[in-house]
Amino acid sequence: MKRKYPAAITLIIVIAALAVIGLGVGGGTAKTRPSHTAARSAISIRSTAVGKTLVDGSGRTLYLFEADRANVSTLSRAGRAVWPPFTAAGNIKAQGGAQAAKLGTATGRGGIRQVSYNGHPLYYYAGDSKPGSIRGQRLKEFGALWYVLGSGGAAITSAPPASQHVSQPASPAPAGGGYGY
Repeated sequence: MKRKYPAAITLIIVIAALAVIGLGVGGGTAKTRPSHTAARSAISIRSTAVGKTLVDGSGRTLYLFEADRANVSTLSRAGRAVWPPFTAAGNIKAQGGAQAAKLGTATGRGGIRQVSYNGHPLYYYAGDSKPGSIRGQRLKEFGALWYVLGSGGAAITSAPPASQHVSQPASPAPAGGGYGY
């Protein structure tokens, strides 16, 4: 019996074998970018275009996700690629107007333990390019709105000036760039 498509069948087998090898080597275990650990384990307040907002020890803006529950992160793995959780290896200190009594720990999907403030799990935004940047303010991504926090731990809901706003979601930053996301 004569085969009609031997080259096509061989090509399909080779592609299938490469796919299996790729998944076995790690292609099927997609990992999110690592969460943030502050270089200086502190939270403080910084003046921004929308008022005095919560920042980490390096001046990077921290956000709350409106869909989260008290001390529980509901953000998906895909969401954590754009909105990395703020984690800390040790104790976090409140300084510069931040209130120590409002600091806590939140638990997220996959057992991630992240810093919370007034019950809100805290996140960075991958689109913030420098300390004090608030480009994530009022973005609606991953099912809810994102806001910066004031010293009392409540969301600041005012819109940033046009120069501080991003009109579309940020793509995850490549490893080693920016703040090391």
